[in-house]
Amino acid sequence: MRIVFLGPPGAGKGTQAKTLARKRNLAHLSTGDMLRAAVAGKTVVGLVAQGYMERGALVPDDVVLGVIEEHLADGKAAKGFVLDGFPRTIAQATRLDEMLASRGAPIDRVLLIDCPKEEVVRRLSERRSCRKCGAVYHIEAMPSKKEGFCDRCGGDLYIRDDDREDVIRRRFETYERSTIPLVEYYEKKGILTKIDGTSSPETVAAAVEKAVGG
Repeated sequence: MRIVFLGPPGAGKGTQAKTLARKRNLAHLSTGDMLRAAVAGKTVVGLVAQGYMERGALVPDDVVLGVIEEHLADGKAAKGFVLDGFPRTIAQATRLDEMLASRGAPIDRVLLIDCPKEEVVRRLSERRSCRKCGAVYHIEAMPSKKEGFCDRCGGDLYIRDDDREDVIRRRFETYERSTIPLVEYYEKKGILTKIDGTSSPETVAAAVEKAVGG
């Protein structure tokens, strides 16, 4: 089973992708997580990607595709995966299709977790991340037990650069310009399902399971 999750930042697609991957024993491939790890590790990819991510801009296709292809070669991913945060453009989708066609493993289903801009801004601007271990909290939905500190390791909580309101709004605008055309692309292939991301996580998860079936 090969699933792609689409949706604006903050729509909850990452949470739903992880949940589905765990339930179905699939590899969870998050381009955001992979790129942030590369930035933290100061790898060549990370140094290239860092400037784009801090501005809320898309990382160049060749950089992201290199990371994706590397992870698709992993044993677990070869048996099935949930792709979270990629593709974001028609060009990326086309190249991903070509990459998977060469493996005889096309995308089975694309799930669009939809969410309006102001809800996205509210959700992400209230998110906090741990400087030490990377754990993520939300001051309303999932606060830490001690304000400003991580429950897991005691590290300081901070607002990531890409969770600041001005960057969030730019990220959403980038999403609208570049990613929304993917809806038509995948609709024409007959593999897209739209899901209301403003519902509770449990309701969204049930909709995801229904869309995937089997």
